[in-house]
Amino acid sequence: MERRTLGRTGISVSEYALGTMMLGAWGNTDHDDAVRMVHTALDAGINLVDTADMYSDGESERIVGRALKGRRDDVVLATKFHNPMGPDLNHRGNSRRWIVRAVEDSLRRLDTDWIDLYQVHRPDPETDIDETLSALSDLVRAGKVRAIGTSTFPAEQIVEAQWTAAERGHVRPRSEQPPYSILARGIERDVLPTAARYGMGVLTWSPLSAGWLSGRYGGPGGADPASAHRGALLAPMFDPSVPANAAKLAAVERLHGVAADAGVTLPHLATAFVREHPAVTSVLIGPRTHEQLEDLLAGVDVRLGGEVLDRIDEVVPPGTDVSRDMVFYEPPSLTDPRLRRR
Repeated sequence: MERRTLGRTGISVSEYALGTMMLGAWGNTDHDDAVRMVHTALDAGINLVDTADMYSDGESERIVGRALKGRRDDVVLATKFHNPMGPDLNHRGNSRRWIVRAVEDSLRRLDTDWIDLYQVHRPDPETDIDETLSALSDLVRAGKVRAIGTSTFPAEQIVEAQWTAAERGHVRPRSEQPPYSILARGIERDVLPTAARYGMGVLTWSPLSAGWLSGRYGGPGGADPASAHRGALLAPMFDPSVPANAAKLAAVERLHGVAADAGVTLPHLATAFVREHPAVTSVLIGPRTHEQLEDLLAGVDVRLGGEVLDRIDEVVPPGTDVSRDMVFYEPPSLTDPRLRRR
């Protein structure tokens, strides 16, 4: 597996990274099997493992910590903070008060003395970015964190963070972790060019677009998306009667043809597409089962030529999101009616 440098940190990371959101109550509840999955990924050449405190309420971090016993020195370990870790409003967000608590909790669950990449999981409109970067800089200087990054930050907030770090003498965010897939290409307009301008590494997630590009839907023998997702929370995301979902299904049907003509599976086409962007450092794959992991690993050597990429552009034009359901952060200026109707 090829290695790439994470931004300008000098840290070498694999072109695939293991995302562990599905290890624990949200996915694979068998801890022994989850540990074996981590070991399979490491044995295949993956050296970047990404988790977050919120995943299954800390269970994912505990599984990762157990899996890395005896292998910690060879792994670039990334985790995140921001999302609620309990009902108390101070047990979330990007304040110094929460960061110094959250990092200790993550270190304990991961059973490690340091975190290689500590990431701000989402922007926090209630907290000055200067406050956040100041606290994170102290963690780097204390040796508890090696580098810091952001996740799902809009381009303008990436710029603000970089400017604030330079102006105030803080440690700079060295990476951004956005969602990116053939069906969600909006970050090509601004986030990816902005990250490249500041020499940031980019760790993309959801290359299969929440399962739409898994190969299970559309195409020859593909299942009806609605039939596979009956849960009240997931059903709207896969109901073909919803216009946005119908548009995704139509795109997936065409992408099946592109993949077949290229002689690859749709999941391998999807992950290879993300890797081809020059601003992308590593692609996070987040399997729930060994079978899913091994299938994704089998596509690590797939490379797409210009003709295939041009055909993908015809299906989903560059910089386009087929629907808004893969946009995971909206600013309060849009979500809070009080700020629109002052």
